Amino acid sequence: MKIKDTKSLCPECGRPLDAEVYDEDGKVYIKKTCKDHGEFINTYWSDDEIYERINKYEPSITSVENPNVEFKGQCPSACGLCENHETSTVLGLIDVTNRCNLRCPVCFANAAASGRLYEPTQDEIRQMLKNFRNLKPNPCLAIQYAGGEPTVRKDIVDLIKMAKEEGFTHVQIATNGLKLAFKENFAKDLKEAGLNTVYLSFDGITPEPYISSRNRDLLPHKLQAIKNCRKAGLGVVLVPTLIKGVNDDQVGDIIKFAFDNNDIIYGVNFQPVSFAGRTPSNQVEEQRITIPDFIKIIEEQTDGEVATTDFYPPSSVEPIANFIGALDGKKPPVTLNCHQHCGIATYVFREKTEGSGKDKLIPITRFVDVDDLFEKLQEYSDRLLKGGFGIKQRVLASATTHLPTMIHNSRAPNNLDIRKILLNVFTKRSYDALGDFSKDAMLISCMHFMDAFNFDEDRVKKCVIHYATPDGRIIPFCTMNSMYREGVEKRFSTPLKQKNKV
Repeated sequence: MKIKDTKSLCPECGRPLDAEVYDEDGKVYIKKTCKDHGEFINTYWSDDEIYERINKYEPSITSVENPNVEFKGQCPSACGLCENHETSTVLGLIDVTNRCNLRCPVCFANAAASGRLYEPTQDEIRQMLKNFRNLKPNPCLAIQYAGGEPTVRKDIVDLIKMAKEEGFTHVQIATNGLKLAFKENFAKDLKEAGLNTVYLSFDGITPEPYISSRNRDLLPHKLQAIKNCRKAGLGVVLVPTLIKGVNDDQVGDIIKFAFDNNDIIYGVNFQPVSFAGRTPSNQVEEQRITIPDFIKIIEEQTDGEVATTDFYPPSSVEPIANFIGALDGKKPPVTLNCHQHCGIATYVFREKTEGSGKDKLIPITRFVDVDDLFEKLQEYSDRLLKGGFGIKQRVLASATTHLPTMIHNSRAPNNLDIRKILLNVFTKRSYDALGDFSKDAMLISCMHFMDAFNFDEDRVKKCVIHYATPDGRIIPFCTMNSMYREGVEKRFSTPLKQKNKV
């Protein structure tokens, strides 16, 4: 049964193609035909019931008022952002180098494989930061330096400071952690420069996944990097690249490891492998892990303590941002309105169980009526925006009365007063209270980035994670890695033999 028509890409030549997303035998597929390379059928989502449940959380549209390029031809052949893009930038990315101290077969960045050096100057990076901050009506607030391996740049600490100077409230780096492991004071230097989070690749708790996907056992270095971040008080998010048959059997163990180190690890963001790098195309379907696969793995490996129904797409939390913004009489500065099929997440708590020797995982959905809460917050937002005499006081009074009925403290772990915390967040905009919530919770999430095989124009238009490039463009994540990376790096690179020290 056809679900929708969209645009996709030919995996062989990259040509934009008409495509159909359809339901068959309990799965959702995407199909397209290239006149030169034939028909391609690939898995889009591996469970149609989960697809439909998530599909109801369709996000709002918040286009930028000052697009960087004019729309020409057909999407996505002229990304930059154009006026047809339907979201603003929530997380900005800047590749500060294509050099790396590893050679991983699964790297979508294809780091250093071209034999050329891509390494923007500090002036170019500052301008890219400004381009993100100049977006209207919502300047980007969060930036991530990536690559390659950003820590191979000797000026990475200065680049962190630069991001803070340009007004970014959240700065993070995506790293393999080797320099953090080998240089004990490096984490301290990054922290003092203003770095908020280390986005640490972490593929498992045994040597085997690293040997398979990174060509060497990196686990001791990962553990040392985490140890050094702990000494510096620098927060860590684990980022496992999931590959079927390589580390999908360690999902539950990775979550347990994160909880065992939750004094410094704040979340785990799983990323199923994207076939935009050097993974052979004939392995796509056998290695493909979709979002439904991921949450079913979690349910199985947590013995049902965290179920598939505990997960929601990022777009589902829009009512929270809308409500907080409406209380201040304005639109929220950050809205997670990415496409509903781009990612999924939940908050999970761990409760010590006396005598059994086994801790219990408790998702937030066990003690918060999530859908009812979202519906009520959106209702309050609409009332606030409509206005009227004393509307703010009346809405706050109603919230104080009704919101606690959707929060069940008796089911919350560790005697957590979730009612008080959430009411302080919503009614007082107390971000200290939000911190109290976060320190007891672990964000378990999954972002499934697209490649040419499962590329969907609808998802690209609602992408909220964007790359800046030296020519002034701002390019959605999945088109950058599926279409534009090679051209950008070639245009702004030099042969490695001409490499300048940084």
